[in-house]
Amino acid sequence: MTSDPATVDTPLKKLVGEKTAKALAGQLDLHTAGDLLYHVPRRYDERGEHTDIRSLDVGEQVTVLAQVQRTAVRPMRQRRGNLLEVTVGDDSGGTLALTFFGNQVWRERDLRPGRWGLFAGKVTEFRGRRQLNSPEYVLLGSGGEGEAAVTEEVEEFAGALIPVYPAAAAVPTWVIARCVRVVLDTVAPPEDPLPAPVRATRNLVGLGTALREIHRPSSKEALYRARRRLKWDEAFAVQLTLVQRKHRAAARPARPRPARSDGLLDAFDGRLPYELTRGQHDVGTEIAADLATAHPMHRLLQGEVGSGKTVVALRAMLQVVDAGGQAALLAPTEVLAAQHHRGIRDLLGPLGRAGELDSAEQATRVELVTGSLGAAARRRALAEVRGGAAGIVLGTHALLYEGVDFADLGLVVVDEQHRFGVEQRDALRAKADQPPHVLVMTATPIPRTVAMTVYGDLEVSTLSQLPRGRSPIASHVVPAAEKPAFLDRAWRRLREEAAAGHQAYVVCPRIGSGPQGEEEEPPAEDDTGRRPPLAVTEVAPLLAEGPLHGLRIGVLHGRLPADEKDAVMRAFAAGDLDVLVATTVVEVGVDVPNATVMIVLDADRFGASQLHQLRGRVGRGSAAGLCLLVTEATEGSSARERLDAVASTTDGFKLAELDLEQRREGDVLGATQSGRRSHLRLLSLLRDADLIRDARAEAITLVEEDSTLARHPALAASVAALVDADRAEYLEKG
Repeated sequence: MTSDPATVDTPLKKLVGEKTAKALAGQLDLHTAGDLLYHVPRRYDERGEHTDIRSLDVGEQVTVLAQVQRTAVRPMRQRRGNLLEVTVGDDSGGTLALTFFGNQVWRERDLRPGRWGLFAGKVTEFRGRRQLNSPEYVLLGSGGEGEAAVTEEVEEFAGALIPVYPAAAAVPTWVIARCVRVVLDTVAPPEDPLPAPVRATRNLVGLGTALREIHRPSSKEALYRARRRLKWDEAFAVQLTLVQRKHRAAARPARPRPARSDGLLDAFDGRLPYELTRGQHDVGTEIAADLATAHPMHRLLQGEVGSGKTVVALRAMLQVVDAGGQAALLAPTEVLAAQHHRGIRDLLGPLGRAGELDSAEQATRVELVTGSLGAAARRRALAEVRGGAAGIVLGTHALLYEGVDFADLGLVVVDEQHRFGVEQRDALRAKADQPPHVLVMTATPIPRTVAMTVYGDLEVSTLSQLPRGRSPIASHVVPAAEKPAFLDRAWRRLREEAAAGHQAYVVCPRIGSGPQGEEEEPPAEDDTGRRPPLAVTEVAPLLAEGPLHGLRIGVLHGRLPADEKDAVMRAFAAGDLDVLVATTVVEVGVDVPNATVMIVLDADRFGASQLHQLRGRVGRGSAAGLCLLVTEATEGSSARERLDAVASTTDGFKLAELDLEQRREGDVLGATQSGRRSHLRLLSLLRDADLIRDARAEAITLVEEDSTLARHPALAASVAALVDADRAEYLEKG
């Protein structure tokens, strides 16, 4: 009786043994043959070529290909016995110390000068020299008799290109390579789900060939073709999911909300104290056309800080109110929701005060719904929303609660959409009888490929032109550790602005101790010995007693009660405070034209796009803005390079691409939304823009012919595997 042939679904314990399979499952979440085949190498080393040892960061878990240069045995100082110190290096001149404690001198027989090997461990530093303590290793070539240099493991690296896998301490890269060889030799190649015409048109190799060559490349050209095919599968799966969603959304009914003359929108345009920019006008025309259709609008509006997105959104809301509907704006914080409420009421004037003595004839009501409303105010606001008298409703996630009912919700505007979970946005949409139109806004510039890959089911509009009257913002890096005098000068500069009647922000990455001494995040030093990030509640009193003594200082962070947050913001906006010491709660929407200086402490703890958005809080009036990025990051480090880039440009799209380079792109693709493993791991949103564009074009063609992929069941199954159920739901709710 023969056993069933192994497939990609075969559990690893049947192929590599129970002990190894348990380690793969526990350490790397790999359970089946298919899981292992898609656990692709992180990089490939080439024997004779150097690994860039000089670029290793302290605290990093690494696997390096290097050559033994010399060995030395010396007695240990603190206890009896000897230690073995091995120096390995490469032809670039970089060296690394390998230290073996506890009488492992016998390893000197194997680790002879001239031998090449793979060495895995955590990078530490001792007396200014980087080292690996008791690393795992495998020696390449013949002659090794040490426990790590087992012949069958050496066979994994017989080729010119040596795969180095994402590994764990208990499962080094050579163990993974050995298991991959077993799977490749045992498991039948999977059925290729990609339609043959697409493979031919796009010159893609078969899936079986790609999986074999990605692990055991016969040449650099074969490896390139394998990576290209697997990247295509990732891009194609995401684009098919997005295009299918767009196709379904286009078929749903929505109530048209066409513009009408002599309504609220016309009256609002007539009272605007400034002209719309060309960009605001053009985007407004696109949105107006979308709102007039019988299918729900699904549009992303992105624009630099201060580009005028709120006015564009308000004009869309007024068009819906003119057509008899209601519009809801969802803001991520109560501070921002309250500010939107004040700002929109000020912009509308009598047009937003229906029922009041000075209201205009065609006025509507603007209501604010937040969790901190008192019982009586809440009842009144909810009655206005339920009865339809409130045409424009602003709020936080409190809008999602049961008991908040709309008479006729026609438009949902989501501000700073990345701050909301998909379930929250979906809950608000569900409050309408028919799918409402949706406008998603973000001030974080989104690179083209991210927009195509993450928001590929949305139409994208971009406001790149700043309104007239916005002042320039100068940004400078303040290297506090290298030049403490520069930090002293930064505080003096802030005082000069305060003396001239202006105001300033000081931003910290952390809140600080809670009422019972609790922290909102653990403040312990990390593996590299960095101190905890600076906190608002600790910095504010130090500034008040020190360099900013005598100035009126306020504190703002997310843990303050809502009424206290609002009172602080009102005081700052009214000029009753000189300095606001805050967390990133000021990152979005806070608009105080008199604020001219921002000092960001521990600026290296923030991403480039976030810093760009933060500095957009200054220079919003007639006076020029200044942003000082204070850091202890050393010159030449990636963190310092990021800050230098922020200081050198005000182009948010360039900074967004820099952020993308430095982030795990899997996060951008939504792989961490569910906390589960995802096969989306090869695609680079920066480097593979053309491939993503081509995959989208093929996806559109295929969905137009077969919207449910009923004629391509293998492809549908492949998409389901690559874009798992939680990720598909994330895209579906978008």
